[in-house]
Amino acid sequence: MTRKTPATPAQVAFDSWMLGLEAANVIWLRSMRLMGGGALAEREARRMVSEKVAAGASLPFALWPMMASGAQAEAVANKTLAHYRKPVRANKRRLSRARK
Repeated sequence: MTRKTPATPAQVAFDSWMLGLEAANVIWLRSMRLMGGGALAEREARRMVSEKVAAGASLPFALWPMMASGAQAEAVANKTLAHYRKPVRANKRRLSRARK
């Protein structure tokens, strides 16, 4: 979620910390899925790599308008965190669901 007010350095630090915790949770959930082996693990491994490549490749395009307009560092950091937060939370929800 992007803030309406400018982010302070403390807010950026806290948001970074929270994203790190969520990412660690996703890493653990993915590790459990990969250790299970089989077609599900193979699909997860492919998905993991393609998501990382897509997220890294799309970040400059998401940040370019802000950086070109001379946005403050906190705003760019907040936008970067929001860019990665969305797929991390989606993966956490998806991997936390019970498989049927």
